[in-house]
Amino acid sequence: MGGGRRHRGRRTRGPRGAVDARRPVASGGRHGGRAVPRLRAGDRVSVAFPSPEWVSAYGAAINASEGYRAASLEWTHGAVALVVNPQPEIGIKEAVGIWLDLDRGTCREAKVVSQGEAERAAFVIAGDYAHWKRVLRKELGPIAGIMQRKLTLKGSLPIVVRFVKSAEQLVEAATTLPTRFLDE
Repeated sequence: MGGGRRHRGRRTRGPRGAVDARRPVASGGRHGGRAVPRLRAGDRVSVAFPSPEWVSAYGAAINASEGYRAASLEWTHGAVALVVNPQPEIGIKEAVGIWLDLDRGTCREAKVVSQGEAERAAFVIAGDYAHWKRVLRKELGPIAGIMQRKLTLKGSLPIVVRFVKSAEQLVEAATTLPTRFLDE
């Protein structure tokens, strides 16, 4: 009559596929609970970029990426914020910030924030929607976008360049999400 099986402190599906609300969601560990869900095989979403749902799925995709984990084990430089500049003609009336709390190969939190909140991150990368769209389609690398001034960086460029593989793996994680672009 169970409420599902428990595995490492996370909720699991019960006999009828329902999540047992009495079980904890967080995995615990050295940093406490996770604010980002884990991506499981078969979990697919089709959402608009940069919606809160897309950002949540992105955090899960980052945590599911072995490539990101391996490339970022030494990342201890703080949060990264990605800012999409306003573009009212496609429904982005004010800047949208994507806060990624990254540490040693994991994404501890992924959430949508205001531009003001995003500016408090150790690293802020901002750009127009069209440029972010090109990044997500792997037509423009994030470091190349910064060097070509299509994206702006607030933070240490030498540190970002040192973690170029991490940046590439963040893009790779984003490409695993079925993304709907607002201007299409």
